Amino acid sequence: MRLSLALLLVSAVPLVQASMPAPEPVSGVAVKDAALLQFLDHAYDEQLSLSPEGQTQLGLKTNNDRLDDYTDAAALRAEALAERQLAAMHAQFQPAQLGESARVSYRLFEYEVERGRQSLQFRKLRFPVSTNGSPAGEIPVLLINNHKVDTVADAQAYVSRLRDTERVMREVAATMRDQAAAGIIPNKVNFAPARADAKAVLTGAPFDQGPDSSVWADFRKKVGALDAPATVKAKLLADGSAALTGPFRRGYDVLFAALDEIEPKSKGNFGAWSLPNGAAYYADRLKNSTTTDLTADQIHALGLKQVAAIRQEMEAIKREVGFTGTLEEFFAKIRTDPQFKYPNTAEGREHYLGDARAVIASVMTAAPRYFRTLPKAPLEVRAVEKWREGTASTAFYNPPSADGSRPGIYYVNLVDMNQTQKVQVAGIAAHEGAPGHHFQIARQQELTNIPKFRKFGGYGAYVEGWGLYSERLASEMGVYKTPYDRFGMLSLQVWRAIRLVLDTGIHSKRWTREQAIAYFKANSSVSDKDIAREVDRYFNWPGQATSYMVGQLKITELRARAQRELGPRFDIRDFHEAILSQGALPLDVLDEQVTRYIAARRK
Repeated sequence: MRLSLALLLVSAVPLVQASMPAPEPVSGVAVKDAALLQFLDHAYDEQLSLSPEGQTQLGLKTNNDRLDDYTDAAALRAEALAERQLAAMHAQFQPAQLGESARVSYRLFEYEVERGRQSLQFRKLRFPVSTNGSPAGEIPVLLINNHKVDTVADAQAYVSRLRDTERVMREVAATMRDQAAAGIIPNKVNFAPARADAKAVLTGAPFDQGPDSSVWADFRKKVGALDAPATVKAKLLADGSAALTGPFRRGYDVLFAALDEIEPKSKGNFGAWSLPNGAAYYADRLKNSTTTDLTADQIHALGLKQVAAIRQEMEAIKREVGFTGTLEEFFAKIRTDPQFKYPNTAEGREHYLGDARAVIASVMTAAPRYFRTLPKAPLEVRAVEKWREGTASTAFYNPPSADGSRPGIYYVNLVDMNQTQKVQVAGIAAHEGAPGHHFQIARQQELTNIPKFRKFGGYGAYVEGWGLYSERLASEMGVYKTPYDRFGMLSLQVWRAIRLVLDTGIHSKRWTREQAIAYFKANSSVSDKDIAREVDRYFNWPGQATSYMVGQLKITELRARAQRELGPRFDIRDFHEAILSQGALPLDVLDEQVTRYIAARRK
């Protein structure tokens, strides 16, 4: 979703200025709080109306016959709308007249718009097609996972989106050519995976002989389940097949032509420093991802420190299991020993999924001892679809739909089981599923006291920081049954510490791809294929990789402070409620939230 009001920074302005006048009586405050909530929800709906894909991802059926506008003009329209909304909020509301939670919402909306304004100048430096994905993969994901077909009209809308794909691909290809003309050319690592994933979408019927392609199989299944006359279904299938072999296929050919044209111009793999105004762009991305003012040098130093500290923890486990070689030799054993592998077969993939589901079940059993409130939405574990394995990350979480009809989904990329490690199964499930992203994101969407832009938005440092914090929390919850499970968790922890070093190394210190891969391999047991995929991700997504550990360290610091200041009054369930009950927050605002929780428990 390309809305301007998501995953953005909020500044360090205190929630209540010392010079503010005394608040109004409670009744007046309540009225203004309700009015602000209504205003902000309307503002969110206005922004959402610009994104048909965003509406579908939330489970809505409005504009479900169209795809998003991928032009630069669309980005400018969204930003202009946000600025008008900000001006209207300033004209209608004063923070001093609002209650505590409403003041937070006012402040978050204000600074999200300001953050979007600051980032707008860099919008043409972001590549629409990379190893992190492209519309060629995202459109099928939208159709298969999000586009519901309950009626004939829904199926017709699906067909319309198949046809609209050609327009999207033309817009994306035009953007890529405009970027290339300005010297903004994707790194070499992007072209082969992006092309391969796009070709996989076109493999099978109705494009060629053989089994149904992924999109065609999905459309046939959804049409088949309709309560409609056979003649109507036949017409829908005929229209769908014609749309796929016509405008849908032509759109992909447009994308292939752009990739073929631009690839020879790519001279290597370079960080953001190589782009026009690249240093300022990277600083903006760091601010966006961490919700702090930490510099690249500070983050790099923090990463080196954390890598060293986690290596010491890993040394302890190495001794515990009786391994007498070096830590690097232990890494090699974890990577290569058959006891830590699943078979590279369909049965091996099902075994992994079964183990991951068992981890989730064990978390759910222990959760009431650690949380006051659990999300209502169910959580599923799924393997990444075959046609997007080449560009999908190792594991990720898809939130539930707003209406509850779609569960939260923890996806894991099982493209090559020879590269998948048993020791990491529990830690990854804890991060992407429970008690990680599902307990935070699904819970946030179920909150009733915050506006929609907070329910469905977020901040990288908070969201990913919670996921990383959850990996260690799972150890307290008894999820890790063996020393090797704990080592797997630490291998994930050091992975995120390495990200601090590599992201800043690549984009600020001009590290090469080979240099980044060598550092990663020397300090982790992560498989070679995952290392290469991760490093390519960092090249293509400046700053994002720094969010995880910066956020985790802040949550850990806040927990230590609460335990220290509350002593016997500290209850882990109340601390987690303080962290989760207002949804995602920038780290400075989260600090204030925990400060209020501590003060309330002292009374």
